[in-house]
Amino acid sequence: MDLRFTPEEVAFRDAVRSFCRSEIPAEIRRKVSEGRGLTKDDIVASQRILNAKGWAVPHWPRAWGGQDWTPIQRYIYTEELLQAAVPLPQQFNCYMFGPVLATFGSEVQKERFLRRAANLDDWWCQGFSEPGAGSDLASLKTRAVRDGDHYVVDGQKTWTTLGQHADWIFCLVRTDPEAKKQRGISFLLIDMTSPGITVRPILTLEGRHEVNEVFFDSVRVPVENLVGEENRGWDYAKFLLANERTGIARIGLTKERITRIKRLAKEMPAGDGTMWDDPAFRTRVAEVEIELKALEITQMRVAARQGRADSVQPDPASSLLKIRGSQLQQAATELLVELAGPFALAAPERGAGANDPPGGFDWVDAAAPSYFNNRKVSIYGGSNEIQHNVIAKGVLGL
Repeated sequence: MDLRFTPEEVAFRDAVRSFCRSEIPAEIRRKVSEGRGLTKDDIVASQRILNAKGWAVPHWPRAWGGQDWTPIQRYIYTEELLQAAVPLPQQFNCYMFGPVLATFGSEVQKERFLRRAANLDDWWCQGFSEPGAGSDLASLKTRAVRDGDHYVVDGQKTWTTLGQHADWIFCLVRTDPEAKKQRGISFLLIDMTSPGITVRPILTLEGRHEVNEVFFDSVRVPVENLVGEENRGWDYAKFLLANERTGIARIGLTKERITRIKRLAKEMPAGDGTMWDDPAFRTRVAEVEIELKALEITQMRVAARQGRADSVQPDPASSLLKIRGSQLQQAATELLVELAGPFALAAPERGAGANDPPGGFDWVDAAAPSYFNNRKVSIYGGSNEIQHNVIAKGVLGL
């Protein structure tokens, strides 16, 4: 398989690279590069710039804002955004909810939601995990009971990322408690302003409000908000998770971090020289780079053999990308903490001085929080342990 880019693909790459660096505000890209949190306004502003260009949802059907790009062009686009430290289009709207609705939703639902999702006029969050139903998602207990032209929803979701910003939540709910657990689940769209919904923040280890608990107390949801068929939600969830797992690899993000680590290491004093003079540190950086190149080749192979963009069959190889991609993201954050050294310790007041770290304190202040926050990437989207089971069955045929 020839994985070299064609001249047309190189030209496309250069166009995306130029746009990212000229049109996305530098301060937003700086925050992403340094691992600092983005505000809701930052995310909305960046996505609307991409959407005005027609690039917010290029993998969607063209009728709903997509582009007739090849799988390799979509791969190039994503990697260029990540390497330029441009926020990817909001994950829940563009890579989860949108593809599911475009593939399985009714025409009325598509007309109502898809364009608004692409422009972030509506912010979507994900209602999958529950206490006791994370990696074993099919054990979920949130129930939806049919009552005329509504479902009545009761239960709890947890780890709901950025639910505090959300206008809508796409939820897996149990609609047939007597069926085998995977077969009794449905996919519902729920307005977050509905009476009976309570959102409670969960502060993560580094002190950020990123995730939430969401409680449903007799929440009435119109039947028209059911996606696809009742009790077929598990099929739609598998389709969604395959998209999520491929995106979790984020090779371009790790590339950008490694490039920054190498630059900072050449400026960070250590002993009689710099951190880059330490052969052990250089070896660890090289090991991550080598593994990253191997993963990049694997992802290009997956992209090259992808079929139609609207294929409903998830590629089990996405689990391979998810496992190794999350591990390498974590390895890069470990290197950043090692590079920051004692500067990574919290210090509420600092004055400018000769011993300041290269590039200022923003990146060192973000190093430890980013390290702690990235522990989660080997868990969400289905834990890496669960992905080994998926690979054993779907790739190795065991």
